[in-house]
Amino acid sequence: MKTALWLYLFLFLAFFDLHAQYPILTPFAISLGAGPAFIGWMMGMYSLTHLPGNLLAGVLVDRNGSRRYIVFALTAAGVILLLQAHAQLPWHLLLLRAASGFALAFLSPACMTLLASLSSNPVTQGKYMSGHGIIHTLASVVSPAAGAFIVAKAGYSGTFSTLGWLLIFTGVMAFFSVPKHTPALAVQKPALAAQQKQAASPDGSLVPAPVSKRYYLLPFFVSCSQGVLFFELPLSQGADGIMSTGILLSLLSLGALVTLSLFFLNRLSPGIRIAAALLGMAICFFSLAAFRSIPAGAVLFMLGAAKGVLFPAMASLFISLGGGGRLGRTFSLQSIAMSLGAFAGPVAAGQLRGYVSPYFIAFLLLMTAILLLPPGRSGKLASYAPEWNGNAA
Repeated sequence: MKTALWLYLFLFLAFFDLHAQYPILTPFAISLGAGPAFIGWMMGMYSLTHLPGNLLAGVLVDRNGSRRYIVFALTAAGVILLLQAHAQLPWHLLLLRAASGFALAFLSPACMTLLASLSSNPVTQGKYMSGHGIIHTLASVVSPAAGAFIVAKAGYSGTFSTLGWLLIFTGVMAFFSVPKHTPALAVQKPALAAQQKQAASPDGSLVPAPVSKRYYLLPFFVSCSQGVLFFELPLSQGADGIMSTGILLSLLSLGALVTLSLFFLNRLSPGIRIAAALLGMAICFFSLAAFRSIPAGAVLFMLGAAKGVLFPAMASLFISLGGGGRLGRTFSLQSIAMSLGAFAGPVAAGQLRGYVSPYFIAFLLLMTAILLLPPGRSGKLASYAPEWNGNAA
C-alpha cells in the first residue's frame, strides 16, 4: 500500500502538469500562426511518437521493472516543456510535442504494470486501477482551470516553464521513492489464471496463449473520440475562451470522479461496464453535435461519468488478458492502440471539420466500438475468468 500511495502522489503531480496544458496548447499554436489542420497534426504527432516508446516500454518494463522508466518519462518530459516555453514557430511546437510524446510513452505502461503487480486478486487490482483513475481525475479536475489561470498571469512561456520544473521535481521524487524491483506479486497469478493464459504447444510444453487483437480496437476507438474532443473543444470556444475551456474540462473530470469513487462497480463484469460506458459516451457526443441548446457543461459532466466507468473496466480486462510476466507487454499494446487513436482522432477532425461536426465523428467511432466488442460468451469480456466470482471477495 505504501508503494501505491507514493505512486498515486507522483501520478497526481504528473497528470496535473499534463492536463494543465490542454486548454493552452491550441491558443498557443494559434498565436504562433498555426491553422486548424496544423493543430490537428500537432496533437496527433504527440500520439504518433508514442508508438516507438510503447514498443520499447512493453519489453523493457517486463525485463527491468518500472522505476527507471517512470523517472525517465517524468524528467525528460519536464526538460522538453522548458524548451517548449521558448518555441517561436509552429514547427518548433510540432517537434517538441513529438519528443514529449516519445518520452511520456514509457509512463503509462510502467505505472499500470507496477500497480497491477501489487496484488493478484482481480477485485483488488480493480480497486487499484480505480484509485489510479481517481488520482488522474482529481488532477484533471483542477488542472485545466489552473493552467488557464496561470497563463493569464504568467503568459505561455512562464506557464510552460513552471509546468516543466514541476515534472522534473516529480521525477526526482520518484527516483528516491519508487522501489527498484517489482514486488513478487508482479509475476504471480493463481493456478487457474495461469492455466487460462497458457496453451499446449506441439511438443507438450506450455506457452502463453495469444491475445486476440480485436480487444485492442476498444482503446483505439475510445482514444480517437477523446482526441476529437480535445481538438474541437478549445476551437469551439474561440481564441479568447481559454478559461471557459478549462472549466468545461474540469467538469468532464468531475463527472469521472463521481463514478470512479463508486468502488462497488468493480464487482460487475468488465463487459457490462464497458458496453454501458461506451453507449453513454456515444450519446453525449451525439448531444454535443446535434443539440446545441443543451448546456455543454452538463453533457461533459455526463461524458466524464461514463469515462469513469470505462477506464477501470478496460484496465481490469487487460490485466485478465495479460498473464504472469506479460503485463508490461499487454499494457504497452494497449498504449499503442490508444496512441494510434489519439493520432487519428485530431487529424481526422482537423481535415473534416468543414464538412461534419467532429463530435459526430466521435459518436460514430464509439458506436463502432460497441458493435465490434468481442461476444461476452467467449468468457473473457464477460468476466475475468469463466469461474471468477466477483462477490467472493
